[in-house]
Amino acid sequence: MGPVGSLRGCRLCPRQCGVDRAAGVTGHCGAGSRAQVFRYAPHFGEEPPISGSRGSGAVFFSRCTLNCIYCQNYPWSQEGLGVEYDAPGLAGILRSLDDQGCHNWNLVSPTPWLPRISEAIGALADENISLPVVMNTSSYERVETLAQYADMIDVFLADLRYASPRTALEGSGVTDYVDVARVAVREMWRLAGPLRFDESGIALSGVICRILILPGHADEAVANMEWLADTIGTDVAVSLMAQYTPAHRAVSTKPWNRNIIKSEYVLAFEAFERLGFALGWVQDPDDPPPDGLVGFEMQQSGV
Repeated sequence: MGPVGSLRGCRLCPRQCGVDRAAGVTGHCGAGSRAQVFRYAPHFGEEPPISGSRGSGAVFFSRCTLNCIYCQNYPWSQEGLGVEYDAPGLAGILRSLDDQGCHNWNLVSPTPWLPRISEAIGALADENISLPVVMNTSSYERVETLAQYADMIDVFLADLRYASPRTALEGSGVTDYVDVARVAVREMWRLAGPLRFDESGIALSGVICRILILPGHADEAVANMEWLADTIGTDVAVSLMAQYTPAHRAVSTKPWNRNIIKSEYVLAFEAFERLGFALGWVQDPDDPPPDGLVGFEMQQSGV
């Protein structure tokens, strides 16, 4: 196998396929040599310190290391829709987002493409073009990969989705998510720490941990917030998300085939308030996400 950051003998994600992606062989995620992007544009549906007033420069990468049955992005994350780009092409995308005034480069599910992204960002640095880099991740990550690219990543926009291996298997097709993601989030905290802002309130560095309330599994959202408070502390910024909408294979699979109910939201929200995180946002369950790409308006919790 190749080194952590190499496409040869790929070990970028916890699956560690070991295939030679540089030669065009595809890994478990379906990623080969050339990066694939489905869409890129200023995005206004992230947490306030990410979207700001001019939008986050979101790059929605094709392919993913998980196989979530409820993925709203499945046409590109799992089915591979998207356009292939080499490193100069990726640099062109990032340059255009900078030209549009975006506050940052928001890399959505970038793990399979980190080597190519690093090349692109390095080329732009030679042109004196740079923005804070946001790694928008499921947290199903290897700590070795996070450390390898730590100098490139400023903000970790990280999920904690499950607290049970059985639920992780049902929802995302892996049994080791809980252990892997918790270790990864601890590493993100070690690397980046609390959020640091510019004078306009835009995140320059740090960690935001997203907690998505899942139907039938609100107790796991509570367990993950308790784990955060006990293990990392209440200085970590938490985003409690109530946007779950059945999609993909979830529409025919119980309990994934429904939105969350009021009692599930209340259970998670009361835990969020009780634990006393220093900074956080709570999504209004009565304000559904916009059609199409995943997005949401956040309300600062006041904690």
